[in-house]
Amino acid sequence: MLYIQEMNEGMKVSGIYLVKSKTTATAKNGREYNNVILMDKTGSIDCKIWEPDSAAIDDFDALDYVDVVGSVSRFNGALQISLSRVRRAAEGEYDTADYLPKSPYNIDEMYETLLKFIDKVENPYLKQLLNHFFVDDEDFVRVFKNASAAKTIHHAFVGGLLQHTVYVTNLCYFFCRTYPVLNKDLLLTAAICHDIGKTREISAFPKNDYTDDGQLLGHITIGAEMIHDAAKEIPGFPAELESDLKHCILAHHGEYEYGSPKKPALAEAMALNFADNADARLETVTELFRANAQKPDSEWLGFNKILDSNIRRTGDLSNLS
Repeated sequence: MLYIQEMNEGMKVSGIYLVKSKTTATAKNGREYNNVILMDKTGSIDCKIWEPDSAAIDDFDALDYVDVVGSVSRFNGALQISLSRVRRAAEGEYDTADYLPKSPYNIDEMYETLLKFIDKVENPYLKQLLNHFFVDDEDFVRVFKNASAAKTIHHAFVGGLLQHTVYVTNLCYFFCRTYPVLNKDLLLTAAICHDIGKTREISAFPKNDYTDDGQLLGHITIGAEMIHDAAKEIPGFPAELESDLKHCILAHHGEYEYGSPKKPALAEAMALNFADNADARLETVTELFRANAQKPDSEWLGFNKILDSNIRRTGDLSNLS
């Protein structure tokens, strides 16, 4: 099987892939065609079916596994496949493990690391709130451990939300030990909870798409509501502490233009924003390097819209392949 991250312009492709989405569009000449996104565990790629009524194109839908034949080209700087044959694959022809992108790290071990950070929180109210989500609620734990942190861009894989949370919390713990002005318990709790709304914003793999609440509310608002609801269940939870924690959640994207309802007004909210942005950007770079690991002669990787720069890779990348 040729994985998507191994594809390059001019290649002929044949193999089984998972259909992430399928839509119909109309070309300028009035003819209909299909926009299809195929995926495997290494990523996804846009595809076109220019002759959807052809006898070589089976009827299929999103989340089907399909055996395809096509050719890879480049359009507007991105690779895409023109599909000439599509056959719906039968069970037994594929291994689902080849099609779900997953964190390179052990999920259970990462969760144990997260629980160790929870152990460092001494405030009894914050400790109860963390235990409410991450210890007592088995359904939440199951979803959280397997959730993606994004639909695209960074950490868009099984275990991505957990990995991102552990990294952000680790950075915040470093900040706490370096800057005494920070309230350790508040910052660690905010770091651990900052993206809990994503468990309701984005559906599980293989769909990995925005839910209705994800579209209407977004994970920041959802997360603040989850904090409020949990705090109500803890007798005597201080109102000011709840507001401080919710502010950190609401401000963790830092700027209005990046989706924050509020800009950071607490030192802990500022630190959380720095940690969240650092991990998001460095993971974006990591995934960009990993996607190009099969092209050792290509040092400059081109302009990246998210990073707003032409990226050059450095260092030993052998552990990324």
